[in-house]
Amino acid sequence: MKNIMEYKGYIAKIEYSDEDECFCGKVEGLKNDLICFEGNTVKELKKDFKAAIDHYLECCKNLNEKPEVQCKGSLNIRLGPKLHTEAKIKSEEKNMSINEFIKQAVANYIKN
Repeated sequence: MKNIMEYKGYIAKIEYSDEDECFCGKVEGLKNDLICFEGNTVKELKKDFKAAIDHYLECCKNLNEKPEVQCKGSLNIRLGPKLHTEAKIKSEEKNMSINEFIKQAVANYIKN
């Protein structure tokens, strides 16, 4: 079962609340802003998610602020010394930067 939703580049994690007897979601990975939504059905959940994102973007526009984004295109990863060394060796063998090597490896993993 898929427990994530995506809309306008924002990704939210979905859970079910036994206490409230409804689905609830939260956009993860924002440092300063909070975007939450809920629904009793999947249809309601999707509708509230889209409305929450649209509301957030409209508020940012009205306040003349740039909306936060979850994925900026760069990240720090910890591979451990052994895997880091192996990745560096392979990237050198392929005559590419380690960054390009890792980017290609992640793209291949997602594709397959």
